[in-house]
Amino acid sequence: MEIPNDSGAKKPKRLTSVVWNHFERIRKADICYAVCVHCNKRLSGSSNSGTTHLRNHLIRCLKRSNFDVSQLLAAKRRKKDNTVSLANISFDEGPRKEEYVKPTFVKFEQEHKKDEMINYVSGKFDQERSQLDLARMIILHGYPVTVVEQVGFKVFVKNLQPLFEFLPNSGIEISCLEIYRREKEKVYEMINKLCGRINLSIEMWYSTENSSYLCLSAHYIDEEWKMRKKILNFLTLDSSYTEDLLPEVIIKCLDEWDIDCKLFALTLDDCSVDDDITLRIKERVSEKRPFLSTRQILDVRSAAHLISSIVQDAMDALHDVIQKIRESIRYVKSSQEVQGKFNEISQRAGINSQKTLYLDFPLHWKS
Repeated sequence: MEIPNDSGAKKPKRLTSVVWNHFERIRKADICYAVCVHCNKRLSGSSNSGTTHLRNHLIRCLKRSNFDVSQLLAAKRRKKDNTVSLANISFDEGPRKEEYVKPTFVKFEQEHKKDEMINYVSGKFDQERSQLDLARMIILHGYPVTVVEQVGFKVFVKNLQPLFEFLPNSGIEISCLEIYRREKEKVYEMINKLCGRINLSIEMWYSTENSSYLCLSAHYIDEEWKMRKKILNFLTLDSSYTEDLLPEVIIKCLDEWDIDCKLFALTLDDCSVDDDITLRIKERVSEKRPFLSTRQILDVRSAAHLISSIVQDAMDALHDVIQKIRESIRYVKSSQEVQGKFNEISQRAGINSQKTLYLDFPLHWKS
């Protein structure tokens, strides 16, 4: 049986890897090269060399306009040992080890629109969008603005995206204010479209540095009959602030949001606030909205603040007893020897509880 000689001629092997979409295979003499179509860099294109070095080049190629490397990374096998020792971490530009990256969609909040969803799988690099994402991260986690100036953060970001341009603290602050402006516009439009009424809660905050803060929150029921809460204003009151100025500050906030026509009730957390203050607020609202009478706006005192005031009065009456208990607990926990004697006396008294003594936190009466 004769075999035709033409079967011995081998057809060129088909290039199936996705990396060849970014390289042109050129053969010179007996040597095969792979030329990057973005930067024209020449690499080995031999079938014996594989495609790992080509993937690595595409990840680092700075002249690529599209940084969609998820297919390249997904083709890599997951490393068996993912443990990284802190002692071996360096900030050099040596070879990097890629791992399988699962495509992930991230939303900062449920109310984000679909077009605002962050997609890590594909898309061109956007400096402005990345800058806003950095500002959102700082707001979301309460990071200091100075985090953008830390060396470790800069190295980390540059390794992820070399094209990202760092901005000074003032630039990040501008981005944070821009996000605040956008979110405020969303809340403003939502409240204006609201068909129901709004209950405005007024809370006073005090810090250990004798600073005062005023928080105004809107409580309402949405179209799906769910209770909602939105913080409208959180203001810092200067040292010259007096209670007589409280109505003026609140009225200014109401004018800013244009919600006096939707106002149903005022809830104040401080039971010591004079009734004249609430009456002045009602009168100012009625002046702007003549069809509203002062009787149509309810003023309610916070039940939680009332309970807290009752407890504080009781604890003030028991101050001497509570102080003695605190000093006794401090003495028992002062050393292991004293703690052992206390446990021995507890057993003699027939107390077999497994609970331990601990000091309360004076600023939180619930403790």
